[in-house]
Amino acid sequence: MDDDKKILYVQTHGVDMPERSATPFYLAAAGAAMDAEVGIYFTMNGPTLLQKGVPETLVVPKKGGGGRELMYFIRQALDCGVRLYVCQPSLDLHALKLEDLIEGVEMIGGAAFNDMALRADAVIAF
Repeated sequence: MDDDKKILYVQTHGVDMPERSATPFYLAAAGAAMDAEVGIYFTMNGPTLLQKGVPETLVVPKKGGGGRELMYFIRQALDCGVRLYVCQPSLDLHALKLEDLIEGVEMIGGAAFNDMALRADAVIAF
């Protein structure tokens, strides 16, 4: 019996909404730090956040001004063991290939995503 808790986050927003970009990474890192098995699935516009060069330059705004680059949040998540998955059709939507994305992203199809969602204790979408 598998007693490990599993959380799957779904990121649908992309570079056009930087204010919605960091939360899945932040929450995923917290979940992984709590010993849950955590993944983030990027679909629709989400893959644009993972395009090489974007996380280093996209600033997540902070109330009152300033903010941090998205890569700060991505590194936190990866350091905690969060896995990043991308939707193949969503890559096609943005004329992207897996090689255009940052290192460590895994491409999966709809069946694999549905299987992960069915096995997860929680699925949370952004």
